[in-house]
Amino acid sequence: MPHVIVEYTDNIRAEADVPALLKTINDTLIAQGGVFPIGGIRSRAIALADYRMADGEEDYAFVHVTLKIGAGREAAVKKKACDELFEAIKQHFAELYARRYLALSMELAEFNEGGSYKHNNVHARFKKAG
Repeated sequence: MPHVIVEYTDNIRAEADVPALLKTINDTLIAQGGVFPIGGIRSRAIALADYRMADGEEDYAFVHVTLKIGAGREAAVKKKACDELFEAIKQHFAELYARRYLALSMELAEFNEGGSYKHNNVHARFKKAG
C-alpha cells in the first residue's frame, strides 16, 4: 500500500496527461521518506463516461483522487503526505483549471489490515541490503 485511484471525467482525457499524473503521484508518495513501501505503491485512473456535475449546463469536469492506506500512521505523517499529494495534483492541473470549469478533490481512506490480503514479491527489490 498505498493504492491511489484517480477518477476523472472523460471530457478532459485529451488534456489531462494521466500517465504524467500517475508518475507524479507515485513520485510524491516515494518522496515521503519511507512512509509508504515503494513496492506497495499502486496508482490507476478511471475515465468516467457517465457522469453529471452541478446543473449540467456547462462542460464541467472533475478529478477525484482516493488515497487508500493501511491504518496506523501518525496524524502529522498523513497530513504531510496528503498536503503534498494534493498540491502536486493541483499543480498538474493548474493550466487546465485556469481555463475551464474543473473541480479537484482528494480523500484519504484508511482500512484495517485485518481485512487486507496481499501477496507481493516486488517489495524485495526495494529492501536495502543489510
